[in-house]
Amino acid sequence: MALHKVLVTGGAGFIGVHTVVELAQAGIEPVIVDNLSRSTVGLVKGAEKITGKKIVFYQFDCTDPAQLREVFREHPDINSVIHFAAYKSVNESVQNPLLYYKNNIDTLLSLLLVMKEYAITNLIFSSSCTVYGQPDEIPVPFKRAESAYGATKQMCERILEDEVRAWSALRVISLRYFNPIGAHPSGLIGELPIGIPSNLVPFITQTAIGKRENLTVFGADYSTPDGSCLRDFIHVVDLAKAHVSALAKLDGLPNHFEAINLGTGVPVSVLNLVKTFIQVTGTSLNYSIGPRREGDIEKVYANVDKAFRLLHWKTQLSIEDALRDAWNWEQKLSHAAH
Repeated sequence: MALHKVLVTGGAGFIGVHTVVELAQAGIEPVIVDNLSRSTVGLVKGAEKITGKKIVFYQFDCTDPAQLREVFREHPDINSVIHFAAYKSVNESVQNPLLYYKNNIDTLLSLLLVMKEYAITNLIFSSSCTVYGQPDEIPVPFKRAESAYGATKQMCERILEDEVRAWSALRVISLRYFNPIGAHPSGLIGELPIGIPSNLVPFITQTAIGKRENLTVFGADYSTPDGSCLRDFIHVVDLAKAHVSALAKLDGLPNHFEAINLGTGVPVSVLNLVKTFIQVTGTSLNYSIGPRREGDIEKVYANVDKAFRLLHWKTQLSIEDALRDAWNWEQKLSHAAH
């Protein structure tokens, strides 16, 4: 499959914009659609600085099929889509499940309808390890999701599997991310939470720089080595590179729908991550232990054999690299604000 242009929905978001950089550096032209409800055009500008290329960007909501059609009409050489556009906070989804069901499912349905109209048959779907629920064993089997966010990803995967059966030309890789952290080593793009961060590392970096008074580690009584949750933290640049590998391998899939875990396969506790950040950056960090948080899973980490086998991909960067890059990004944001 010759890759010319790829539509990247949610391409101004944290993982999306890093993937846009990797696509451009691989000689593939990304076309971004993002409504900027959870991001900023500044990240697109950062991607342009890194790549030295102008990036096509449309600001609208992917639930609008008329505007999606317009993009496909203006760019008839788009032959693949990477679909990131979705809300992604586990905690927010527990508080406001209807927002998540409406947005995350409607964006996929609109996209699939328009892809079918324009006979675009290659799709990389941004999924999540939350589809695995609260696992009874590790590596994890598929269970009922613990949050509305995780449930939307389960439902979207089901929609994709059904559509692949009905539309024989469609090829889909669903990439199930574990815990993306870090930032681009250039410090030009990174995670940019709107308001209070729902993810751990931006909360760590914002506390270290003085934007937040204290970091709460939710739960110290889990049955893990230090009582805090176990996660599989993966550098966002490694994650972004996996999307480029997945696009290249779509044609040679054994099945038209494949779900593939993206992680390191190595569990790291939340407390250990906090201590590693302090050690790597030499900063002090106010943190305390709080009660468990609703929707959180005790331990989850990836079996990454399939990613290596089908995508010929594995992580290259360490937790230390990710934390160093995240801190560099936070410091640059702070300098820019002053």
